[in-house]
Amino acid sequence: MHDSPEAVVQRQLDAYNARDIDALLATYAPDARQYEHPGTLLATGAAEMRDRMAVRFREPNLHARLLQRAVMGNIVIDHEEVTRTFPEGTGTVNMVAIYEVVDGRIASASVQVSNKRLHGAAESV
Repeated sequence: MHDSPEAVVQRQLDAYNARDIDALLATYAPDARQYEHPGTLLATGAAEMRDRMAVRFREPNLHARLLQRAVMGNIVIDHEEVTRTFPEGTGTVNMVAIYEVVDGRIASASVQVSNKRLHGAAESV
């Protein structure tokens, strides 16, 4: 028996915030794909995702805060505020992620990032 799609995505979020790359990859299918919405392929499979996330996990301020979640069958849509370390300093972005969960693992994830704000900056970049 598989966990619910919502539970799988929550495990993925928890692993992201813990910067636990092995736990994060365990939530994805071996041939999973990550996209920048609507269709730009970012990574396919565990090796490419590991490379992408290893760089991200080096950021000292990395943290995703769930603002809202919607679940429709095997589709989970998260709205998050993500704190990042950008070349110009620490800041946040808003992110919407759409996850498709198949057989207890994330088969695809599509993300849209917007509203980059640097901490201490007067306006959005």
